[in-house]
Amino acid sequence: MPVRMDMPRIDARHRRSIRLQGYDYSQAGAYFVTICTQGRACLFGGIENDAMTLNEYGCVVRDEWLKTAEVRAEIQVGEFVVMPNHFHGIVIIDSGMVVMGRGTARRALTEYTARRAPTMERFGQPISGSLPTIIRAFKSAVTKRINEIRQLPGIQVWQRNYYEHVIRNEADYGQIAEYIFDNPRRWEEDALHPGCL
Repeated sequence: MPVRMDMPRIDARHRRSIRLQGYDYSQAGAYFVTICTQGRACLFGGIENDAMTLNEYGCVVRDEWLKTAEVRAEIQVGEFVVMPNHFHGIVIIDSGMVVMGRGTARRALTEYTARRAPTMERFGQPISGSLPTIIRAFKSAVTKRINEIRQLPGIQVWQRNYYEHVIRNEADYGQIAEYIFDNPRRWEEDALHPGCL
């Protein structure tokens, strides 16, 4: 049965945090993230024959995501896909956890425990190695490079927030990896497709 992972719709007038209250987003584990473009504009390419064809901006997103793991020893990236107006990816925090290929990861996934810790960024102070800090740096790098290419400094590329899901075990990881892999093929049915908005 296909997994449907609709992103929550957030009314900007009633914006609230979608983070798990009290969860330590710097602890070892795997996280599924979805980041949408500003206004859900199809900025990164298009779907052709059930596959994503990246344009120049889409290549920037892909390259910066891969660079995220290259510059941070404590993280790895798992499965990911750049879509026309959003990005799905798995980020793994903990240098001891190894991505084994599509749908599997070793260690820490079966050791999921939520613990209280001050990992929410306070007054703009990033917490090194936390998921919010990793995503903030990724979004910033993509925005800077795309705006340099299109010569439009200061224009937003991404929506303010992002969707995140704590991956609790290998079965959860497998379902999410499959969802990411199938996302281009299911584009017409995607809740983020412009025809569905």
